[in-house]
Amino acid sequence: MRAIQVRRYGGPEVLEPSLLPDPVPHRGELLLQVTGVGVNFADTHQIENTYLSATELPFVPGSEVVGTVLNDGDIPRRLCGFVSRGGGYAELALVRPELAFDVPDNVSDAAALALLVQGLTAWHLVTTCGRVRPGESVVVHAAAGGVGNLAVQLARQAGATVIATATTQDKLDIAQDLGAHVGALMHADMDAKDVKHRLLDANGGQPVDVVLEMVGGHVFDGSLESLAPFGRLVTYGMAGRVPPSPLTPARLMVGSHSIIGFWLVDCMRPDNVRTMVAEPLRELVAAVSSGALRPAEGPVYPLSHAHRAHEDLRGRRTTGKVVLDPRLDGPHV
Repeated sequence: MRAIQVRRYGGPEVLEPSLLPDPVPHRGELLLQVTGVGVNFADTHQIENTYLSATELPFVPGSEVVGTVLNDGDIPRRLCGFVSRGGGYAELALVRPELAFDVPDNVSDAAALALLVQGLTAWHLVTTCGRVRPGESVVVHAAAGGVGNLAVQLARQAGATVIATATTQDKLDIAQDLGAHVGALMHADMDAKDVKHRLLDANGGQPVDVVLEMVGGHVFDGSLESLAPFGRLVTYGMAGRVPPSPLTPARLMVGSHSIIGFWLVDCMRPDNVRTMVAEPLRELVAAVSSGALRPAEGPVYPLSHAHRAHEDLRGRRTTGKVVLDPRLDGPHV
């Protein structure tokens, strides 16, 4: 099969098109002919070996796929799920049924993929970690991104006033079309004080209740300073590759602020799968199928252009769900 393999750690340049043996399913695994692979910011950290868990070389990156099941009877079955072994950047991938869902006919590949890493993350940011309540103000950074666009919609549905941030007006327009009440432009050269003032201005001069943060650096620092009493900052990434300033207990005690971390992998522990993966996924799939939730679909790249997808994702040139499609490379001869 064709796949993308990483033989050395680094940036997008280490994503090498390769020919690898077809995966063989173990008992309880399903083999998928892949029609779409989800690309996430975590993938860019994984190939650098800066992710929260280390990966041994060589490896095929990618954790989420959608496709047709090849070893489950004669009736074609469209399935979307997390990869159980190997990686997702490939023509064939292995998934386990408990970490997958059947895709309704009216849900596209990109929309289905958006509900795995990004949809589940957004759901837990708003519900489990942020504990968003009606009437609260919620800041969603990178609001036109894969997680952000869904978090905007879920926070709005929870009854919050949603403040979207993005680096361009076009991205803010996307977020506001999806339900954000107000937008705030962010620039790379802003310091923590600038970030704080921008967020307070967007909230009518008042501090905010919840911030969903995945940039790090000055954005994290300014977001923390913008919190109202008993406000919560939920951190789930560091896309800017710059850590925030060191924290002291006093910074949290004054204002009774909380910093809550979130890592989706913790939801996939065997005792958490039913309540933290399967049940939220059923809710998300039903919402997309009914039209109540609209995942923003982003660019689709051929599998062999995985490096370009990573470059564009890191360069903030994408919105919505970024997808690799092995079929766009044409048949292998």
